[in-house]
Amino acid sequence: MEIKVHSIHFDADHKLINFIQEKMSKLEQYYDNILGGEVYLRIDKSDNAKNKVAEIRLLTPGKEMFAKKQCKSFEEATDLAAEALRRQVRRKKGKLLQLH
Repeated sequence: MEIKVHSIHFDADHKLINFIQEKMSKLEQYYDNILGGEVYLRIDKSDNAKNKVAEIRLLTPGKEMFAKKQCKSFEEATDLAAEALRRQVRRKKGKLLQLH
């Protein structure tokens, strides 16, 4: 699965990008028909400490899945968004298995 990481108005370091790639590759354990994904990282302009936003778009046949989380760090936001996508992927796979 190919994952594109876009950091908006800043440069993400290799450690963060590797962390994201690792988190996203784990989703293939739950559903092996994932075509690819895009991760958008940006810093919200609010004064809140939780100003790191991770948006993940996952491409699967017939449906696009999306999760957006805002936390204190990009790692935490990515982790929570990946967990939300994991639930979506498992739900989709469950529905597909019921059809067969």
